[in-house]
Amino acid sequence: MKNKQITKSVFTAALAISFVAMVSMVAYAYSTGITGKTHKGPDPGCTCHDPNPSTSVSVIISGPGILAPGITATYTVKISGGPLVKAGTNIAVSRGVIDVLAGSGLQKMGDELTHTDPKAPLNDTVSFSFQYTAPVTLGFDTLYANGNSVNFDNSNSGDMWNFAADKLVMISVPAGTGNNQNIKKDFKLYQNYPNPFNPSTSIKFDVPKAGDVKIVVYDAAGKEMQTLVNSVFQQGSYETSFNGSNLNSGVYFYKITANGFTETKRMLLIK
Repeated sequence: MKNKQITKSVFTAALAISFVAMVSMVAYAYSTGITGKTHKGPDPGCTCHDPNPSTSVSVIISGPGILAPGITATYTVKISGGPLVKAGTNIAVSRGVIDVLAGSGLQKMGDELTHTDPKAPLNDTVSFSFQYTAPVTLGFDTLYANGNSVNFDNSNSGDMWNFAADKLVMISVPAGTGNNQNIKKDFKLYQNYPNPFNPSTSIKFDVPKAGDVKIVVYDAAGKEMQTLVNSVFQQGSYETSFNGSNLNSGVYFYKITANGFTETKRMLLIK
């Protein structure tokens, strides 16, 4: 009888240990990353951490808003807020190609990216940088991401997550590149048109020789609002656009920086 009781106790203990291990495995089965959890789907949301997204967690995709077809640029997913002992991410794209950067803490699974291990924050932010190559066809492409902010205590209690706002990238070709008579001798930034505008306006610029070109929009206080262009451009005339639908009416400035050349112009958003 005593042996039966011992056997039963051992079995009960083993069952309890198995149950705890199973719960722990479910909670942290994806500690080395998972895909399909962005707005692109097919199973959006880090629901293994919490059933619902949290506004306490900020997830932002930063990078150029316009690229020429086939051009590669660096983008970054930044995660802040929540418990943030560590954080992870899932990144996806509609038409282009995304790939890992050395030391980024990311890995590629299929055509999506995810973390290799949850990453600790630096200055209250966890950053995952990656490469994006624009498709060769014109139009718009979309980058998707989510991020989790976890307390890393071997359970999902108190963990949080959120989606990033989808990042639209305009795929645009040079305008007006042609024969030698059209070679541009100087960098030039044109006045936006229309101006005033609501909510969108176009900005043209000339590039006399291949090099890095960056165009950034600032508010009247000098705060950086949006990077419109940040890539290598060949010689020619180009055009990008700025959409102020999410901004208040007011004065804004746009600045071009290219091969030591800088120029700033003023534009007015009226709603």
